[in-house]
Amino acid sequence: MTPARPAVPSLSCVVLTRGDRPVELARAVDSVRRQQGAAVQVVVVVNGAAGAMVPPGVDVLELPDNLGIPGGRNAGVQRATGDVVLFLDDDGWLPEAGVADRLRALFAEDTSLGVVSLRIVDPETGATERRHVPRLRAGEPGRSSEVTTFLGGACAIRRAALDRCGPFADGFFYGHEETDFAWAALDAGYRVRYEAGLVMYHPGGAASARHAMFYRLTARNRVWLARRRLPAPLVPVYLLVWTALTVVRERRAVALRPWLGGFVAGLREPAGPRQPIRWRTVWRMTRLGRPPVI
Repeated sequence: MTPARPAVPSLSCVVLTRGDRPVELARAVDSVRRQQGAAVQVVVVVNGAAGAMVPPGVDVLELPDNLGIPGGRNAGVQRATGDVVLFLDDDGWLPEAGVADRLRALFAEDTSLGVVSLRIVDPETGATERRHVPRLRAGEPGRSSEVTTFLGGACAIRRAALDRCGPFADGFFYGHEETDFAWAALDAGYRVRYEAGLVMYHPGGAASARHAMFYRLTARNRVWLARRRLPAPLVPVYLLVWTALTVVRERRAVALRPWLGGFVAGLREPAGPRQPIRWRTVWRMTRLGRPPVI
């Protein structure tokens, strides 16, 4: 008997925007519309901006308030109908027309695949920044691998994984909500994969625009991540490691002051439900090259 072919999943795309980049938004939407194969539902989430210019023919969801990145994506997921949800930021776009078909094939071939992280490439230089490779060994951005986190603005997630492991932690507002979700997905038995052959273009240089709020939320959300997801003995280890790394990397008072304020806020403020990953998931992550203490 010939084995049945795996069902091809439907695909939706959620594009998050603040409404202040209409040209870039149109480019992002157009890159999704040009994808080969079955049509992709496009949901544009306008996060707290009234009267934004949105390309015609898309499903528009206007949020009266800025819910942050995870909150905006959660709203888009509720509107999306696909078996797989592709997430793009409004300043990113797909340069190749075969990305959607390749994603459908990957998710059809392996039911344990929960998340695919795309490779982010600077369209001018053709380079991928180290911070955009979701693993410790970031020196080979052209190599695909299993990973333990992903980039939220350039990823695709199985709807079943979103339903089981989500929603994204909207209290985070910005930063580390992807890792929080990834750890939950790994604990549920899903795989997270970085696919270097699936490219999203995104202009480089954004790291230079880091400001006090970035450092504050980065610190607070790391503390929340540890409190929410790590077994109790690993919480202080994780926080000590990241404190040491931050002091060594930053050194500047303009960065360390808001970082310290965020760290204290992370200890004092509610982090949300505590659902620690199991020790076998810790071991699985360690075997993948990134134990959850760094």
